[in-house]
Amino acid sequence: DSHKIHPATSETQDLVQEGIGVCGWILVSLSFLLVLITFPISIWVCIKVVREYERAVVFRLGRILSKKAKGPGMILVLPCTDTFTKVDLRMVACKIPPQEILTRDAVTAQVDGVVHYRIHSAVSAVANVTDVHSATLLLAQTALRNVLGTQSLVQLLAGREEIAHSIQATLDSATEQWGVKVARVEIKDIRIPMAMQRAMAAEAEAAREKKAKVVAAEGEMNASKALQRASMVLSESPAALPLRYLQTLTAVAAQNNSTIVFPLPMYMFGSLGQKRTGG
Repeated sequence: DSHKIHPATSETQDLVQEGIGVCGWILVSLSFLLVLITFPISIWVCIKVVREYERAVVFRLGRILSKKAKGPGMILVLPCTDTFTKVDLRMVACKIPPQEILTRDAVTAQVDGVVHYRIHSAVSAVANVTDVHSATLLLAQTALRNVLGTQSLVQLLAGREEIAHSIQATLDSATEQWGVKVARVEIKDIRIPMAMQRAMAAEAEAAREKKAKVVAAEGEMNASKALQRASMVLSESPAALPLRYLQTLTAVAAQNNSTIVFPLPMYMFGSLGQKRTGG
């Protein structure tokens, strides 16, 4: 049937598209012949299993077969002419070693982090870079130093999420040609010198003391206003002040059973004497 494409025809079309030449045709034909002669023993050598989370990039005479990755499942690898490389497509969490940086306001700090990425194109990861994992880690270190070098210490401590997103965008655009997709970047720890930590602690303590003094002054002002209003109320009724003295004396005597010296204004006794004389 002319509408059906047999496996041999498909292989032939791949070879024609790859342009391996006459010598390539001869070598591939001999490889096929070797597989047929040693069948079924050759099956154990030629059949390879690719897992669900893997892809295999097959090279035939130095060229990528069909310009795409194979798998998952079983693939046929011819002896002598074919080689293959397996690529893991799972998410990789890579720790960025501590990097010593100089912030925009001339403060030295050590920053480390974690970058999460995965390979979405196995062919690009194999053909465009020697070691995709090492290259991604080195690029992450460089991007971390470059981005943090443009931030001040206050921005570095307060804006971790924004800085992480900026690093992620930088890495994602740079690793696109390697077939890598950067999913997330996290800044783990920021270490600053002890002298700077002490200076920041002293500054924070001074700010807290300033706030406490302001609050205390506002309390004193409110208390003085309340006392002023109370004095105005007491001045309107002369008998209210002795009652207040007696109330205070009762409250103090209830707490401590001891001799209490309690001052009384002299005019109180004068007013009492006048009342007795009049009586």
